[in-house]
Amino acid sequence: MAIVNRTLANRYFPGEDPVGKRIYNDWQPEQTMQIVGVADDIKEGSLEGATLPALYVPFDQSPVAWFVILARTTPIDASLFPSIAAAIHGIDPFISVSGEETMTERIDRSPSAYLHRSSAWLVGAFAVAAFVLSVVGLYGVVAYSVSQRTREIGVRMALGAQRGTVYRLILREAGRLIASSVVLGLTCSLVAARLLRSLLFGVRSWDGATLIGVAAVVGISAFLASYIPARRAADVDPISALRSE
Repeated sequence: MAIVNRTLANRYFPGEDPVGKRIYNDWQPEQTMQIVGVADDIKEGSLEGATLPALYVPFDQSPVAWFVILARTTPIDASLFPSIAAAIHGIDPFISVSGEETMTERIDRSPSAYLHRSSAWLVGAFAVAAFVLSVVGLYGVVAYSVSQRTREIGVRMALGAQRGTVYRLILREAGRLIASSVVLGLTCSLVAARLLRSLLFGVRSWDGATLIGVAAVVGISAFLASYIPARRAADVDPISALRSE
């Protein structure tokens, strides 16, 4: 008798109930085994690869000298290992138990997880650098624009413009630049997410809440960076600005 996973059942018995059917195995091709159950799929290969068909047989019917036991527990705690080992020894005291680890530990130590984690840290570092450069760059652009309009701002204030009016003038223009940049960045993010889909497993390549949150952080930071040049423009002395021209 044997238990198959869902991938094997869907591949070789599509649209049928495989329980009760018979199947050949690799190590005893002259004999067939009766399927007595279907188990959920388990990632036994690489994390990013497709799930492979699997056949599970009782350990006393397997020709191999070792086997793996996967136990689903709540909570996930390594302190349960002695209890699981005791249960195994209760079946056969001569079975040697070794290599105990939680699924989280196994995934973290896998080569695929290491490569993906390294890539994520690298991309994250570039993202932080790009964020800092974008905020500094926006500050420089707005500050340069204010410096070029010093005479205009001085004339406006000499004619009675209030500080709040100057604030709104500078921040409105910065706001247009920020809004267009955020929209362009979101568009590029969606395109990049499709290209990075093959590097991810178990998660979607894009997340609406994350994109909105990042856009909000970038927008607010850029707006605050624009506030300093706007405040400097509002502090312009109209007489000094006109004399400098």
